[in-house]
This record gives sequence, structure tokens and C-alpha cells, in this order.
Amino acid sequence: MVAMGCWLAVSAGIGPASAESGSFFKNLFGNGGGSETSPSLTTPKAMDPEDAYCPEVDIADGGSVLRTFAGSAGDGSRLHHQIGFGQLGRECAVRSDGSVSVKVGAQVRALLGPTGKPGRFDIPVTIALKFNDQVLAARSRRVAIQVPDGAAQGTVSVIENDLIVPPAKAVGYDIVVSLAGPAARDPGPGRSAKPKRPSGPPSAESATGDGTGR
Repeated sequence: MVAMGCWLAVSAGIGPASAESGSFFKNLFGNGGGSETSPSLTTPKAMDPEDAYCPEVDIADGGSVLRTFAGSAGDGSRLHHQIGFGQLGRECAVRSDGSVSVKVGAQVRALLGPTGKPGRFDIPVTIALKFNDQVLAARSRRVAIQVPDGAAQGTVSVIENDLIVPPAKAVGYDIVVSLAGPAARDPGPGRSAKPKRPSGPPSAESATGDGTGR
């Protein structure tokens, strides 16, 4: 089996998804947009029905945006900063034992509000693979976003390699990212949880929500 690269772009947790070119992702995850220590993701490869099942990256309910206010929460004129996801990508490859190795990349963006000031913003990011309510693999880390003097935003790229899906769950799993601790959250009011499914059937798609930042 051959590895499959297929990419999804989401603007700061508030815009629609759109496909991007290989050169864009080379700039983002190579030398152009990520942290200096981050490994680079490969450019997209041609779709092939023999390739690994590789679902689009979802954002967990309640884990898409972190906002901090200098005053009353919800007052846009008092927003200090907002942190959300930018570009999201994944790459999947079938291993010799039938399991799937997944590489996930996420760009995280900090935007200053009317009361915000440049500086460093530390935020928690979780990347997980799930099958229904079961977490197959998860990694969490705190990353730092630097907004330079004179700028209104900053970005950092987070890349996790070799997240493993066991053979029995190789079709139908989900890739979930979150700006918080666990990537698995209960749906908020008015939201519906994804339907549970047995091993084998294809997956469902994404969800976003708001969180509270520091």
C-alpha cells in the first residue's frame, strides 16, 4: 500500500474549508510557517483507491477557539486575543501488519483584539485518533505563539507523526484536534454527537465550537 496525502484548510476556526496546493503546504510546514524545530509534512499525493483510509481532520466541539477579554466576556470591544486553528492536514499510510500510521499537522493562529498587546501566548493543543468513543491514540502539548511588536497576529505549526490505528479500526476512525486538554468532548447545547459505528464503515465529518482562553 502507498501513503496517501490529502489536505484540508480552515481559516482560524471560523471560515469554510478549502483545498490548497502542494506549494502552499510546503511553505506552511516546511520553512515558511511552522516552528523551527517542527518536521515538515510532505506535499499532497494523488488519490488512489488502494491507499489508506484517511478522514478529514475534525475540530472537537468546544475546542476550536480560545478567547480572552479585558473585561466582560463576549464584549468584542474588550477582546484581548483570540486563538484558533488555521491550516489542518493529515497523511496516512498502511503498515505491513494492516495498521495505519497517521501524521497530523495543525497551524494555530493568535489574533490580537482591540485591547490586545504583542507577546507570547501559551496554549494547549491535543491531537487524537478516535473510533466512536474510544481514543486510539492521543498526544497533548503546550505550544507558544509569538506575536511580534508591531504585528496583530502570530502562528505556530504543530506536527505529530506515527499516530497508530490498529488493523481492526483501520476504516471508520476519526482524526480530532482541540485547543484544550482532551480532544473528545460532549457536544454542547444544540449539537448532536456523531453516530457510533462498527469497524469498517466510512466516517462522518467535522464540528467546531468555542472555548475560554487565558
